[in-house]
Amino acid sequence: MSVSKNREPYLSVVIPCWNEERNLESGVLEEVRDYLDQQEYAWEVIVVDDGSTDNSHALIERFVAADERFQLLGIPHGGKPAAVWAGIQQARGEIVLFADMDQSTPIHEAAKLLSWYAEGYDVVIGSRGVMREGTGILRQAGSIVFLALRRLVLLREIVDTQCGFKSCRRQAALAIFPHLQYFKTQARPKGWKVSAYDVELLYLFDKAGYRIKEVVVQWYNRDRSVTKSQEGGLTKYVRESLEMAREVIRVKRNDLQGLYDGIDAARPA
Repeated sequence: MSVSKNREPYLSVVIPCWNEERNLESGVLEEVRDYLDQQEYAWEVIVVDDGSTDNSHALIERFVAADERFQLLGIPHGGKPAAVWAGIQQARGEIVLFADMDQSTPIHEAAKLLSWYAEGYDVVIGSRGVMREGTGILRQAGSIVFLALRRLVLLREIVDTQCGFKSCRRQAALAIFPHLQYFKTQARPKGWKVSAYDVELLYLFDKAGYRIKEVVVQWYNRDRSVTKSQEGGLTKYVRESLEMAREVIRVKRNDLQGLYDGIDAARPA
């Protein structure tokens, strides 16, 4: 089934990219296209190249040339939040879905999220649960600890804030993303940087009064990229974990200091 290319999209899929050459070569964009081609709603896919230094840009450029429903947007390297935000500003769909290039959560899981918008939800996010298949024991243990500590501080009702498969109404994204402290204080990153910006994003959605639904989705680590590899030993893992913890504390401190005051005005009446 192929929907009209002239219809306004219902769904905009935003896929951030930084040095994803190996994932692209495995056919992930073909997977996305083949699934969306079977849907009755109109759609678009915006791939945001976050200043890749490998062959990613050329591979995406070649792919999008064959289908006008795919767009390639290139930006200077600014990290995943910057890439997602750039895609949101380009999007035209009523619903925006953020998906990782590696398709560890496959695109067909979008159906589980989209069905909840008819129930009045504004933000519907994927959840990998606690035990993540394809992830090392050390990282699984770390995710359990991170979950317990984070829920003591904020977002007690949400299990998995870090799953890369999230969706929201486009107007909600446009209202909330500019309030992220990431864009106000974050220096331009070098290389791949783990970020807990998702925690701040969901916290601000919740604080503004948007209705959030968490849905368990299929997830298996399929990342083939070299630059974002989970290898690197205990030192790398500990460093990333400490960075994540600092991000959570920062969000709570920002709230206590009143930096998020008035965020509820970001939601349309």
